[in-house]
Amino acid sequence: MTANRGQGATTETRTDSSTESVTERVAGSPGVDDAVIESRDLKVFYGDDQALQGIDMEIPEKQVTALIGPSGCGKSTYLRSINRMNDLIDVARVEGDLYFHGKNVYDDDVDPVALRRKVGMVFQKPNPFPKSIFDNVAYGLRVQGKDDGDVEGKVRQALERAALLDEVEDQLDSSGLDLSGGQQQRLCIARAIATDPEVVLMDEPASALDPVATSKIEDLVEELSRNYTVVIVTHNMQQAARISDKTAVFLTGGHLAEFDDTSKIFENPESQRVEDYITGKFG
Repeated sequence: MTANRGQGATTETRTDSSTESVTERVAGSPGVDDAVIESRDLKVFYGDDQALQGIDMEIPEKQVTALIGPSGCGKSTYLRSINRMNDLIDVARVEGDLYFHGKNVYDDDVDPVALRRKVGMVFQKPNPFPKSIFDNVAYGLRVQGKDDGDVEGKVRQALERAALLDEVEDQLDSSGLDLSGGQQQRLCIARAIATDPEVVLMDEPASALDPVATSKIEDLVEELSRNYTVVIVTHNMQQAARISDKTAVFLTGGHLAEFDDTSKIFENPESQRVEDYITGKFG
């Protein structure tokens, strides 16, 4: 996996502090004053196939940003670019810039493992380890050497924040594999936040769950945004409308068609293509 960050490719002109920066933005893409993640002309290729087409986006801190769009439009690719999970794909190549707190995460001096400690991830399918509930949550603490203090307190706090503690408090020594699908997903969320990341990435975390478990995950996402920046990929437009503050609409070919407040996207989008997608005319 390689990265190419030619400065000539960016769509933004940066000037000194006495003048305003000039940025070409997609439809409805307002500047975000409290952006924690910022991409500039981000392109991702898998071999000869281009999955993302020069994405400019600013993701605000401690809010929920939803990435929606039809299958194959690049939303999961963008999500995985944030914590460099695409590095694990040999044929992946990145061009452009992606900043986390102003630091380009694709700079040569950035350790992807250290980055992922700050930017955790929850996958589509629950993937608990074949360990006890307690050890699942404590795993990251031990790997990162954060187990020299109150491990039990940190585990219980993570389970509580993941809205799972009340359901498993008396069975922390039981296998995480014995939990229901929805509980397993919340266990994975607890594991992701136990190490206290700043950002939590979620790739369709409720797509394999029943409606009751999905509702719990949605409630949890809203609660998590009080302490974390949450970026979630979902195929469920109603879910995006319910739980997110900002919505980015990706359309076929890896284009970001529109990015704005969720209410604006769903009630009065600027792009006709986005309106057609939202109203079910395609996708």
